[in-house]
Amino acid sequence: MALLLPGASQCAGEEKRVGTRTVLVGHRPVSETDAYVAQKFCDNRIVSSKYTVWNFLPKNLFEQFRRIANFYFLIIFLVQVIVDTPTSPVTSGLPLFFVITVTAIKQGYEDWLRHRADNEVNKSNVFVIENAKQVRKESEKIKVGDIVEVKADETFPCDLIFLASSSPDGTCYVTTASLDGESNFKTHYAVRDTTVLCTHEAIDSLAATIECEQPQPDLYKFVGRINIYRSNQEPIARSLGPENLLLKGSTLKNTKKIYGVAVYTGMETKMALNYQGKSQKRSAVEKSINAFLVVYLCILLSKATVCTTMKYVWQSNPFNDEPWYNEKTKKEKEAFKVLRMFTDFLSFMVLFNFIIPVSMYVTVEMQKFLGSFFISWDKEMYDEEIKEGALVNTSDLNEELGQVEYVFTDKTGTLTENSMEFIECCIDGHKYKESISEVDGPLKYYGKAEKCREELFLRALCLCHTVQIKEGDQVDGLIGHLEHRSTYISSSPDEIALVKGAKKYGFSFLGLENDYMKVKNQNNETERYQLLHILNFDPVRRRMSVIVRTITGKLLLFCKGADSSIFPKVQQDEIQQTKAHVDRNAMDGYRTLCVAFKELSQEEYDQIDKQICEAKMALQDREEKMAKVFEDIEANMHLIGATAVEDKLQEQAAETIEALHAAGMKVWVLTGDKMETAKSTCYACRLFQTNTELLELTTKTVGHSERKEDRLHELLMEYHKRLLQDFPKNRGGHKRSWMLNHEYGLIIDGSTLSLILNPSQDSSSSNYKTIFLQICLKCTAVLCCRMAPLQKAQIVRMVKSTKGSPITLSIGDGANDVSMILEAHVGIGIKGKEGRQASRNSDYAVPKFKHLRKLLLAHGHLYYVRIAHLVQYFFYKNLCFILPQFLYQFFCGFSQQPLYDAAYLTMYNICFTSLPILAYSLLEQHINIETLTSDPQLYMKISDNAMLQWKPFLYWTFLGAFEGLVFFFGVYYLFQNSSLEDNGKVFGNWTFGTIVFTILVFTVTLKLALDTRFWTWMNHFVIWGSLAFYVFFSFFWGGIIWPFLKQQRMYFVFAHMVTSLSTWLAIILLIFISLFPEILLIVFKNSSRKASDSLSARPSVRPLLLRTFSDESNVL
Repeated sequence: MALLLPGASQCAGEEKRVGTRTVLVGHRPVSETDAYVAQKFCDNRIVSSKYTVWNFLPKNLFEQFRRIANFYFLIIFLVQVIVDTPTSPVTSGLPLFFVITVTAIKQGYEDWLRHRADNEVNKSNVFVIENAKQVRKESEKIKVGDIVEVKADETFPCDLIFLASSSPDGTCYVTTASLDGESNFKTHYAVRDTTVLCTHEAIDSLAATIECEQPQPDLYKFVGRINIYRSNQEPIARSLGPENLLLKGSTLKNTKKIYGVAVYTGMETKMALNYQGKSQKRSAVEKSINAFLVVYLCILLSKATVCTTMKYVWQSNPFNDEPWYNEKTKKEKEAFKVLRMFTDFLSFMVLFNFIIPVSMYVTVEMQKFLGSFFISWDKEMYDEEIKEGALVNTSDLNEELGQVEYVFTDKTGTLTENSMEFIECCIDGHKYKESISEVDGPLKYYGKAEKCREELFLRALCLCHTVQIKEGDQVDGLIGHLEHRSTYISSSPDEIALVKGAKKYGFSFLGLENDYMKVKNQNNETERYQLLHILNFDPVRRRMSVIVRTITGKLLLFCKGADSSIFPKVQQDEIQQTKAHVDRNAMDGYRTLCVAFKELSQEEYDQIDKQICEAKMALQDREEKMAKVFEDIEANMHLIGATAVEDKLQEQAAETIEALHAAGMKVWVLTGDKMETAKSTCYACRLFQTNTELLELTTKTVGHSERKEDRLHELLMEYHKRLLQDFPKNRGGHKRSWMLNHEYGLIIDGSTLSLILNPSQDSSSSNYKTIFLQICLKCTAVLCCRMAPLQKAQIVRMVKSTKGSPITLSIGDGANDVSMILEAHVGIGIKGKEGRQASRNSDYAVPKFKHLRKLLLAHGHLYYVRIAHLVQYFFYKNLCFILPQFLYQFFCGFSQQPLYDAAYLTMYNICFTSLPILAYSLLEQHINIETLTSDPQLYMKISDNAMLQWKPFLYWTFLGAFEGLVFFFGVYYLFQNSSLEDNGKVFGNWTFGTIVFTILVFTVTLKLALDTRFWTWMNHFVIWGSLAFYVFFSFFWGGIIWPFLKQQRMYFVFAHMVTSLSTWLAIILLIFISLFPEILLIVFKNSSRKASDSLSARPSVRPLLLRTFSDESNVL
């Protein structure tokens, strides 16, 4: 039974709630049931399918006809059915039916698989506790409020609040690999007061209500509380968080069984809410296709208009009447002239409609889908450490990988290993560093007076963290740091490094047991500290704290965090002696954390405990309330010292950044780390060179005074003026002219960025953002430090919206990088050590930063060239196809007489010319992959959507027009006064059209063969096989009398045609003339190429690749 509380209630810790739900545990009424009204919740059925048997046909057709090209051909088909048109409705109906059917079968099959998967989940057996007995149910029959029993290695059937487990401490281990890809085990905790209820009878006797937020998709957030009712006692209220929630799709590990109560079921579970995809991203190629379609639609309308006009000009002569073979009745001939003109216009539209390539969309989709497997199959992008390769989450952006202009990268875990090693520490200004020969051992004290402070510092390292320690035989599959038979586990590698560092100095963390943290000191004595509260880390506060009670009753708060978040919270006279060490360690590239503490009185603790409990009980705005409480608690502390941890640079990170720069991309580092550490890393990874002049817009240069906005204004004007002097306006307009000038780098921190993006009302300048953006775009590299996650997204959005809309790419490994990954045109996730949130939300995921080089320079380059050639080729071959049809109207009195047979009109795009270009767009390597990866400058040759600009588009259009003219007039003039056969018999219009069509099919296919540089057996099979199929089909189609045809106009036409020697000579001659410009261009390029291996040479300098081969191409 599920209930909703509409107003105030009597429950413990109650407050006014909006948008919450209340659940009766086990559907057991409590004393205050009258305060609740029933609320309906969905059942536990999972429905990931899109269609049902009844709605598949109408729903699928509706979705497909929302695509403009499909809708256009539907209109053409209807016109052919309604109006007396020169071609059969089959000519447009059959290709449209083919495209719609193929897409429907694909989508139907995919949906059938989803139905099958849903049934497997919905019909699986689960165990529910009812009346103190274990009852077997199908998963789909679970209701909100049911108490569910889950055993080891079973998957949770819905979202459960963890009540009890077989472990005495009320913990269980869960893997969420199917949700977020994380393979390590996560610890979840049962409600404190229900951990003892580990039998059927005990758990069934529980009387409680759970109040929680309404379903929302964030896997890592949950707000709720449980009210436990006991006879003759006040109800007990406990807060619930994500650590108490067991998510559907997760799997129970290393725990015999658990009990939980269902709070979210079916399509309201977090897993189901995450089914909905991210916002659709559109590639530049897709935008170019739409622009080209508009041009060709205008050409179509122009042709139809010209022919309609010319028809009536022709028929204005009384001797030129409507041709007899059009079979127009007298009534039709005398119909209203405007109506006749309109129907004639529609007829011409139908006649020329094949200029719009209907099958291009299907081919493009197949190319993207099949082509994406090459990334997943790339063995060079496989990482042995994590045993995983690259992952493609969306194939719609493959070609966008070849057009990236700005790369935004995180630092920790992306450029660096995120594998931390403790280097040194500083305590009250004294530096402590382990000697090279020393492995483990006690701290070397400076004097007895410092001993207490040093031990306090090391105890802080052992206590202020969320590290867990598990014995080796209990951690099957766990990822952590193995020490003897134990494993350290934490969501933060920094914490493991600090705990290990403390151990080197003689203080060892032994684990958490029954709310007590155990620490072994230098004297091998075990100290116990009661853990009272953990003030968890968050990226805004940038620190974490714990409150513990010593065995003597002393109350201590330990806090660690970034220096910028700790220094404002400690006594100011304690900062100076530690700050110098922090700055020096940061300049050496180490990650630094400061450690502080304060002692609490019992009265202070009671007040703190009350504030924390009230904030934890809040169901609305809990995070904001907790943050405010933490801010008040973490005040007036005493600084103890600081730590330095090394995060090594990833293998080949520097070489990858150099390659990206050489490819014409600008690389920006967006990190939450402090400026000095990030700056040192940027030099190490060669983002900044020794000759790079750095411009700083940081708190250090702007200052903290009230005049900081005036100072910021001065700096912006100064930098802007300096850059304008060094970078005068480029008259050539080349976007990457910065590569030829003096290099500048910019450093900005989060607080200064906030001033720029949100200037005060009385600011002396309101255009900070514009000036700042101009400065950024002139710089070779930019470092943004102390960035909050949303600020990272703001930076990406700002660059995206600049003039020219440059293509942006974001790459990161952590949850704090998700916002910028979603904001960029292309999002790349690193399968790192900070979880899999980044890779889950990305378009592509790679194991290491170094794999970005090949992903962009090789795969991205090839994907772009292939799909650009595919698009241009489709428009080209359809123009070749329709232009002779248009020219023929001038020779048949604009009678709408078709040049080609209906079968040829239907089969041209579906069968005769589709497979060769598909194979080409999947397999072509105009430059081999090794050359593309090793020579980044090749990437610039295709930048700015070079192959789909108007200039190459016009080249392909004029090429198609030229060849169409050759096809038609070549055949016309060669056979104008000649006979086809020895007996003097001349050919008719169907023979004429078949010769033109044969030359057309052979020419466009051989054109593709000339463009192919990387031949495989599949290329040979589809190119020569398509030509052979055309010949076979023509013999077959013309060799049989088809009973369903009123006229057998193609009977034996092709057979008679191929028996004529003059026809063969004409076909060969006209194919040669059509391809002669292409052959001439190839010969010219080959003769001008230096005597070097074509696969390793540089490409043509020509910026607009009118063809898909360049100087690196293989010779024919």
